[in-house]
Amino acid sequence: MIPVRLTDIPDGQSFDVIVVGAGAAGMSAALFAAISGLKPLLVEHTDRVGGTSAYSAGSAWIPNTRHAALVDADDSLEKAALYLRHSVGNESPETMRMAFLSSGPDAVAELEQKSQVQFRARRLHPDYNSSLPGSTLKGRVLEAAPFDGRALGSMFGLVREPIPEFTVLGGMMVNQEDVLNFLSAGRSWRAFRHSAGLLARHAADRLSHPRGTRLMMGNALAARLLISLRDRNVPVLLKATVTAIEADNGSPSSVSIVQDGVTRRFSCRGGFVSATGGFNRHPQLRSRMLRQPVAEYCPGAPGHTGGLHELLSGLGARYGDDGRDSAFWAPVSVRKRSNGETAVFPHFIFDRGRPGTITVNQRGQRFVNEALSYHPFTQAMFEADAKSPSIPAYLIADETALRKYGLGMVRPGRWGRTPFLKDGYLTQAESLAGLATKLGIDQSNLAATVTRFNQFAKTGIDEDFARGSTDYQRITAGDMNHAPNPCLGPLETPPFYAVRLFPGDIGAATGFVTDESACALRRDGSRIEKLYACGNDMHSIMGGNYPGPGITLGPAIVFAYIAVRDIASRITSGRV
Repeated sequence: MIPVRLTDIPDGQSFDVIVVGAGAAGMSAALFAAISGLKPLLVEHTDRVGGTSAYSAGSAWIPNTRHAALVDADDSLEKAALYLRHSVGNESPETMRMAFLSSGPDAVAELEQKSQVQFRARRLHPDYNSSLPGSTLKGRVLEAAPFDGRALGSMFGLVREPIPEFTVLGGMMVNQEDVLNFLSAGRSWRAFRHSAGLLARHAADRLSHPRGTRLMMGNALAARLLISLRDRNVPVLLKATVTAIEADNGSPSSVSIVQDGVTRRFSCRGGFVSATGGFNRHPQLRSRMLRQPVAEYCPGAPGHTGGLHELLSGLGARYGDDGRDSAFWAPVSVRKRSNGETAVFPHFIFDRGRPGTITVNQRGQRFVNEALSYHPFTQAMFEADAKSPSIPAYLIADETALRKYGLGMVRPGRWGRTPFLKDGYLTQAESLAGLATKLGIDQSNLAATVTRFNQFAKTGIDEDFARGSTDYQRITAGDMNHAPNPCLGPLETPPFYAVRLFPGDIGAATGFVTDESACALRRDGSRIEKLYACGNDMHSIMGGNYPGPGITLGPAIVFAYIAVRDIASRITSGRV
C-alpha cells in the first residue's frame, strides 16, 4: 500500500535501491527499479508526492522518442546534439549530454510500455533557442497525457496540489487550449461545448473531492508515476527524513530514517539515489550559491531543503563549479493570499511577450527582449540591476492587452480585477504619466519608452531588443493572430496597468557531479560506488542554460533510468 508506515517495515530490512525524494526524478527512479525486478524504497520528506514537478507544466525535453515521428518532426540524435552544442557549448561535458540523448528514447519507451506513464507531443512546440543550428519546432517536448485523478481513489490527496493561481473555480486545472475555449465560448459553439463540459465535470468533482480530478501537466505526470508505483507495490514513506548514511569502503551501505519519532535502519544493497530537488531552500547554500542580490522568492515546492546534501558531501560528493548559472530562473509576481501565505506566480509565457505589453526598469526604460524565455529574461534582470535599479521591474499593459491576455494572476477578460487593485498587486492609472507616478518611476522616460515601442509595433520590428524575431518568440510567447509581429502591439488604450516582477529561482542548476551513469564523483574523479544523483540534485547537463521546455524534467527521468540500469548491472554481476 501507498503510503506505508515506518513501523510496518522491520528494522534492518534490505533494499536493492533506496531513493530519497518523490518528485519526478525520485518516483521515476523507484519505478524503473521496480520494473527492473529490483526491490526499491522511496522516501519523501513532505506529506505529498510530486515535488516541484507537480507545480510545473510537466514538460520533458527528450528528443527522438516515438512521439517525434507522430508529429512529423525532422530530428535525429546528431541534430539534437548539434543544438545542445550551440546552446550549451563547453559549459557542460558533451559526454553527459550524449548519454542523455542516447538513452532518452529507451527511457520513455520503458515507461510507456510497462507503466501508466504516458506522454504526448504537440504539433508545434519550439526549442527556446529556435534560431540556433539543430533546433526544431516540434517533437522534442513531451507532455504527460491528462489523467483522471479518480483512478487514484484514496491516494488522490497524496498528489501535491498545483499552484492555486494556476487553477480556476476552486481547483480546476486548465491548459492553454482550455483558456482559449473559455474566452471564445460566447462566439463559438465548439468552444462553448468544450467549456460547458469542463464546468460540468468540475462541478461533479467538487461534490466528492476538494479539487478537480482532471489532472493536467505536472500533476498528471506525478499522478501517473504514483499509480504506477502502486501497481508494482513500491513502498513509499511520507513525512520521513534520512538522518544518517553509513558507508562501507566509502560507499553507502545503510541508511537511518526517522518518521514520527520512530527510527529504522535499512541496508542499501545496490544503490542510494538522491533526488531531493536541489539546494534551493537551504538557507546557507541559497545565500552562497545564488546570484546576488539573493532572490527573495522561490515558486518551487517546499521539500527541497538541501538537508540531505550535507550527508552526501560527507561521503565525498561535490558540487559542480562550471556552468553559466547555479539556478534556473523565472520572473515572478507576488501577492498575499487570504490565508496569509505568499503566492509566488511565475510569468512563463502568457503575458510578457504578448502585444500591448512592455517591461521597464525603475527608470521607466526597457532593458530586455520581453519575449525571451523565462530563464534568460530573469538573468537580464540581474544584469540590468547592476547598472540601474531593475529589481523589481514593472510589467505594463494597456486595457486591450489585459482583456485579451491577462497580467500575471489577473485573468483575461473584463472582470475580477478589484481584489488585485485593492491589495496593490495590480496598479492602474488612466494615463501613462499617472501610472509612472504611482510606480515611482520617471514620467518622461516612460512616455518616451512607450512612444518608441509603439513605433516598433507599427513596423513589426523591435530595433532595440529584437522582440518577436525568432520562431519561438512568435509562436510561443506571442499571439500568432496579431500582425505584423505576434509579439509587438502598441500600448494606447487606457487605463494602463502594471505588476511588479522579481527574480524567482525555479530549480537548481548546480548539483552533485556525476559520471554518465549518474554515479556521484569525488573531487579526484573517482566514483562513489552505490551513490547516485538525479533531477536537480545532479549537476545539470545544460550548464546553467535553458535550451527548451522541460530541460530539467527530461534529464531527471532519463538519468533515473540510467542510474537504475547501472545499479541493476552491478547487482546482476555481483559487484555489490
